[in-house]
Amino acid sequence: MQLKQSQRQQVKLRLGISGASGFGKTYSALQLAYGITNDWSKVAVIDTENSSASLYSALGNYNVLDLQAPYGPERYIQAIELCEKSGIEVIIVDSASHEWNGTGGCLEIHEKLGGRFQDWANVSPRHQAFINKILQSSCHIITTTRRKIDYSLDIGSNGKTQVVKHGTKEITRDGFEYELTINFELINENHLAKASKDRTGLFMNRSEFLITPETGKMILEWCNTGSKPSDNSTQQQSPNLIEVTEEEVYNAIQSCNSVAELLALYKQFPQYHNSLKPDFEARKLILIHLANPNNFSQNRHSKQH
Repeated sequence: MQLKQSQRQQVKLRLGISGASGFGKTYSALQLAYGITNDWSKVAVIDTENSSASLYSALGNYNVLDLQAPYGPERYIQAIELCEKSGIEVIIVDSASHEWNGTGGCLEIHEKLGGRFQDWANVSPRHQAFINKILQSSCHIITTTRRKIDYSLDIGSNGKTQVVKHGTKEITRDGFEYELTINFELINENHLAKASKDRTGLFMNRSEFLITPETGKMILEWCNTGSKPSDNSTQQQSPNLIEVTEEEVYNAIQSCNSVAELLALYKQFPQYHNSLKPDFEARKLILIHLANPNNFSQNRHSKQH
């Protein structure tokens, strides 16, 4: 145990851009990414928005990875890892909303498990693995999320029920923006942005502005201000990181539907490799067995051995 002075280290950017459809999330993310890299070939878009990222191909020769449904957390993790291995510097996840409420996303996974409160024990570790991958990536990461208007029924001073508009709400799990370094909210179709969260101090209390490559350059300068992290230091971690218990990981193992999902889960929780190794191996054997067509009869029931 050692007490030492705090020291500002260089960090990788974790930035979110949220807004309603048509407010310019993809375009703004690309502007930021180019400002950070000054090289379109070092930018990659993980596109779940029906190839919308390709609409801006005139900007430059950036890379696009079209991610189709199902939008489970593990598929996002694999896409990010592919970008990392390809030498990408800035990854744009467009959009992260599908991981939460898209086809095959966390809400659908939870519903298929039964939709009970206790079923979140199987879903939360998988969602947290996605968050962990964003936080621990060796690349700068920009995520986009959709926003929807949030309403409630309140009792007014006259005793009558009235509809109250509470502004807009991100379509993702509550608290997602608190995992990020900066979160920009696009407020209208003119692409004007404001910071709803800002650990850099560069944008708080600033009037609405247009995101440009210069914005990216300014943020990069902030990221590079400080000492380089040592080789054995960990990547940026969220102060709100949820501790995942061994029981939750065990339950997640039992809910894995493919060897790829199981492998992604295994990689995300090295602290449980020893204690849960028999469970990982047992589930792997089951999944391999189920994946073999020869193990099924014509009525689609698994043969008994």
